[in-house]
Amino acid sequence: MSATPVVLVDRPAPHVARLLINRPDKRNAIDFDVRQQLTEALAVLLGDDTVRAIVFGGAQGVFSAGGDVPSMVGLTEAQARERMRHIHRLCQLIAEAGVPVVSAIEGIGAGAAVGLALMGDRIVVGEGTKILFPFLKLGLVPDWGQLLTLPRRVGLPVARRILTEGVPVSGTEAHRIGLADTLVADAQVMATAVAQAAELALLPSEAFARMKARLNHPSATLAEELSREENDQAVCLLGEDFVEGHDAYVNKRAADFVARPGVKR
Repeated sequence: MSATPVVLVDRPAPHVARLLINRPDKRNAIDFDVRQQLTEALAVLLGDDTVRAIVFGGAQGVFSAGGDVPSMVGLTEAQARERMRHIHRLCQLIAEAGVPVVSAIEGIGAGAAVGLALMGDRIVVGEGTKILFPFLKLGLVPDWGQLLTLPRRVGLPVARRILTEGVPVSGTEAHRIGLADTLVADAQVMATAVAQAAELALLPSEAFARMKARLNHPSATLAEELSREENDQAVCLLGEDFVEGHDAYVNKRAADFVARPGVKR
């Protein structure tokens, strides 16, 4: 593994941790070291009760040029499978994080990095952002879960079109089709992502985590959904967040789910 940190971790706002891919000489391309350091950092952050939201981004105003293509060449089948398993461990961590995850796609966002963003909850882009899906041009199938997450975002016909065309999707177009949630001036992408993460960090953590899990894993039937709803709401109705939310409702004030007793700050 590289001696230089290829993932930087900081705390840009209360209760918000930020992960920045730090390979500016490679336009923040994602190789083994990046994946490993992201996985290790996420495991630590997700075990920290003071972290209530996470921001993903790239160093020096570039999100990421995607997977590091030279590192994909000359693999045996066993190595190719292990590479994918390594990717999937990171995908699972991001997708199943019980806290909000916001991605700041500054400049270029391609391939693997877009897959990483699609695993999260919010995507912020700039007017000059370019999002690329280069897989078919390389003779590869889209990975990082994108054949599931992209159609969920933009719909199957649009996903099919942008994956097969292989042309860059502008920030404006990404926002129009629902690939991105927020469109801002290029210079405001990271600040906006941090601000959104700070706002999401104020949500009731138990209710958010349960809602996110159900959205990520939809019920197959109404009966199943109602059963899951019963289980989740029974926990939430007996929880301290509901005590705080109800008191705020009765007293016509904003609920504070962070500072209530028993919650780490």
